[in-house]
Amino acid sequence: MTHVVELVEHAAAEGVALPDAVGRALAAGDIVDAAPDPYVAGHWSLRAGSKVGAVAVAVPGGGPVTVRVVPKVPIARLFFLLGYSLDPKGGRRDGEVDVAAHRELLPALAHAVERQIDRALRQGLLQGYRVTEETSLVVRGRVREAEQIRRRFGATLPVEVEYDEFTTDIAENRLLRSAVERLLRLPGVPRDVRRGLFHQRARLADVTLIVRGRPLPAWQPNRLNARYQHALRLARTVLENASVEHAPGGLRVDGFLFDMNRLFEDFVTVALREACHGLGHAARLQDSHHLDEAAAIRMRPDFVLYGPGGAPSAVVDAKYKAEKRDGFPDADLYQMLAYCTALGLREGHLVYAKGNAPHAAHTVRHAGIVIHQHALDLDQQPSGLLSDVERIAARLVSGPRV
Repeated sequence: MTHVVELVEHAAAEGVALPDAVGRALAAGDIVDAAPDPYVAGHWSLRAGSKVGAVAVAVPGGGPVTVRVVPKVPIARLFFLLGYSLDPKGGRRDGEVDVAAHRELLPALAHAVERQIDRALRQGLLQGYRVTEETSLVVRGRVREAEQIRRRFGATLPVEVEYDEFTTDIAENRLLRSAVERLLRLPGVPRDVRRGLFHQRARLADVTLIVRGRPLPAWQPNRLNARYQHALRLARTVLENASVEHAPGGLRVDGFLFDMNRLFEDFVTVALREACHGLGHAARLQDSHHLDEAAAIRMRPDFVLYGPGGAPSAVVDAKYKAEKRDGFPDADLYQMLAYCTALGLREGHLVYAKGNAPHAAHTVRHAGIVIHQHALDLDQQPSGLLSDVERIAARLVSGPRV
């Protein structure tokens, strides 16, 4: 029988009865904050951080333990943030799949992926050219002369060849097939969604699975794969956030975890880039700069806006939650001060999710640098959320106020 533990993102710690091996696996996997109860044997204190989703820990000789972390934001809103981050030009897509019918992230994601793959494959599997290297008794395509000499020592046959093959076994279909397989192995996927995933797997049966641990195959958006594109972006999300780990003691940890920090950062920076572009200004995300004159200390602000002459004109960092006031207090402000100093800017901007930091502006003594803290309300409708981002973008474009 499966033991289910449900936690809420960034909520207070809960005491839970768990096998010690499971508690240690959760702690070692950086899944939740887990610590043994010093007073009650077999009990652990669990606290969820910014990672949401579900993981299952398989216990040899016993039932699996599933830990579910529920996000604070509504599922429909989370999918808007995800969809906009992946494809801002595509507009809202949360209406295409009834994600609001699912309270948990993983069932909603599995449903969305299955529906998008179904739409992508309605006209049949996409075909394309794939470079194939093989040993053959017949010359086909190009002879790989270096490999022929290295492997065959000048022998005529067999021949090491390379050729372009027109096939369905291409990067796009491999990503879809591999995402389906991963979802079928994850805990908590509803039965009706699993039936749909099995149907998609049958349609993709002749496509090669991506080997775990290897880089995901690259694909480029074009006219031919336009019907695949949203499904491909969701598939990559599944493959990048789903994991299987083998913990000490023969335990297997399998699940899907979404980092809300990363999701919020991606949404804010992409939305700001789109808004600033609409105002005629260029921006770059995670652009590399240096703090010191010797260029030994690299820094990568989340978002840098550039003026007409190519010099930085504004800098933004997105923080889902404010830095805790322990150790080095107000580390977010210190980080932004470093960015402004190195980039030669009079203002810097921190963007938080509402409830984690107030609207504020701090003027740094003896420097004249102003650090603004903005807050976005994630509970509002997407149109209101994007309007708030546009107001921040207008503030960035207008520059420091005299």
